[in-house]
Amino acid sequence: MKETLIGKCHCGEVEFEVVVDGPLKDKDYNLTRCNCSLCRRRQVAVSSVPLSDFKVTKGADKLTLYQWNTDVAKHYFCSVCGTYTHHQRRSDPNEFGYNIACIEGMDPYNLGDVKVTNGWNHPLDR
Repeated sequence: MKETLIGKCHCGEVEFEVVVDGPLKDKDYNLTRCNCSLCRRRQVAVSSVPLSDFKVTKGADKLTLYQWNTDVAKHYFCSVCGTYTHHQRRSDPNEFGYNIACIEGMDPYNLGDVKVTNGWNHPLDR
């Protein structure tokens, strides 16, 4: 059963919807943290969905794009409050990773162990 999750940045200027298969609380949705130079600084747990299952519903004009290195991944931040909301993944550009802490009702401190992916040694860097 599909469920639409609502996400927001800290100040509320940016809002988005994510369509997932079933209640987020009932599944781990492959939650990950990455150890690349950017992600290890922000320490965010993310989940991913196909591009078609993610939609910015408010404040697209408030999003700032940040890219580095290969310029494949596209990291988006609210230009007002600085909250990282989502990114188009380098390892699969057909997916958006989204900040699980932006999802309404989600407590990122209750996620338990979240696996860490090795973005520091990303296969596309070889």
